[in-house]
Amino acid sequence: MACVTGMQRQVRARSLQAGSDGPDEQPATRLVARAVRLAQAGDRDALAFLYARYSDDIYGYVRSIVHDHHEAEDITQHVFAKLINVICSYRERDVPFFAWMLRVARNVAIDHIRKQRLIPVEEVRGTDSFAGEARATARANDIKDALATLPRAQREVLVLRHFAGLSPTEIATRTGRSEGSIHGLHHRGRRALWAELINRDAAPATRQLACRN
Repeated sequence: MACVTGMQRQVRARSLQAGSDGPDEQPATRLVARAVRLAQAGDRDALAFLYARYSDDIYGYVRSIVHDHHEAEDITQHVFAKLINVICSYRERDVPFFAWMLRVARNVAIDHIRKQRLIPVEEVRGTDSFAGEARATARANDIKDALATLPRAQREVLVLRHFAGLSPTEIATRTGRSEGSIHGLHHRGRRALWAELINRDAAPATRQLACRN
C-alpha cells in the first residue's frame, strides 16, 4: 500500500505539469511507466494521472482525424473509457505508452466515423438519449459531488452547457466571457470531472478488473 500512497502524492504534484515533459526526460518516463503498472493493477489514481497527462494530446490527435471540436472531445472521453479495459494488453517492451495510446485513439476515432456512416442520425440520437438518461439516473449523486469539486467557473460552464442546454455563444453572453474562454473552461472542466469520476469509481460503462499475470 505504501507504493500506491506514494503514487497518489506524485499524481497530485505531477498532474499540474501534465504533457509538459519531453520524451527524453527519464524521470517523467519512469513516472508514466509506474502509473501504467499501477493502472494495470486497478489503481484509479494512476488512471486519473494518465488522463491528466495525455488527454490534451489525445484530443489534438483525434481532432486531426474527425476535424470537429465537439466530436473530438466525445471521442477522447471514449478513448479513456476504453483504456480502463484494454490497458492490461499494453506491454512496455513492445512500444512506448504514448504511441500505444495513439493507436487506441485512432481505432476509436475510426470506429466512430464508421458508425456515423452506417447508423441513421435518428437512431444515434435515440440511443444517446436513452443511454444518457440511464447514466444520469444511475450516477446523479456522483456527478453532483464531482461537480462540487471543480472550480466555480468550470462548474458553471458545465452546468449551463449540459444541464441547461445552452450553446457556447449563449453561455458567453450570459456570463460575460469570450466564447474562446467558454470553450477552454468547458474542455478543462470535462477533463477534471472525468478524472474525479474515475477516482470515485463512477466512470461510465467499464469493467474494473486488475490485470492478471
